[in-house]
Amino acid sequence: MADSLSFAWHWEDTLIAGQERPLAVASDPDAMLIEACERQDAGEEGVIDPFWATTWRAASGLDRFLDRVPIHNQDVLEVGCGTGHAGIAALLRGARVTLTDGVEDPLQLVRLSLSRLGLHTDVQVFRLGEDSLAPKKFPFILGSDVTYLRTLWPELLQSAAEHLTEDGQLILSDPQRLIATEFSQWVKDKPWDYTEHTVEMDDDPEHPIRIMVLTQA
Repeated sequence: MADSLSFAWHWEDTLIAGQERPLAVASDPDAMLIEACERQDAGEEGVIDPFWATTWRAASGLDRFLDRVPIHNQDVLEVGCGTGHAGIAALLRGARVTLTDGVEDPLQLVRLSLSRLGLHTDVQVFRLGEDSLAPKKFPFILGSDVTYLRTLWPELLQSAAEHLTEDGQLILSDPQRLIATEFSQWVKDKPWDYTEHTVEMDDDPEHPIRIMVLTQA
């Protein structure tokens, strides 16, 4: 599997569920983004910005927040999983996890990490607002840094509404981006109950991670 990847990658020791563990990550995410932009500028269609290639602080914050969430023996769906940090953290805490992203490339890294860690779980492409896992429903849906694009907000809530159990929680994280602040205001007019928490991070205590918890009203 590793030899079939179309981009350079490496193992990176990452704090996951309280312990340093190897995580497969892209080696040069900046170069991958530049290449994608150049292809888009050249008129190529269907090129997706590889924002998944970076392990975001929001995933680390969501990982830490999961200590407060009763996910043991629960079904958990992670959307936009990227390198899979948050989903793997849930798996290590005893959840049954389905890790998904809208494109296949990051899922190749996720499978490498799972294999290295000796873990087994469902990994598949899942596009917000387009794909369905019905009739499967989840008491918890996770997403780190998935509110960065306004056009994805309706699709995110549509998919969450379809796949959450009654009283299920959509748990999102972000590093206090202005766009996510806008999302937090936008969603308050929708049929969702919204609560907000913060998680202080050791690497930068002055810039905590915001946790947004949504349940259907």
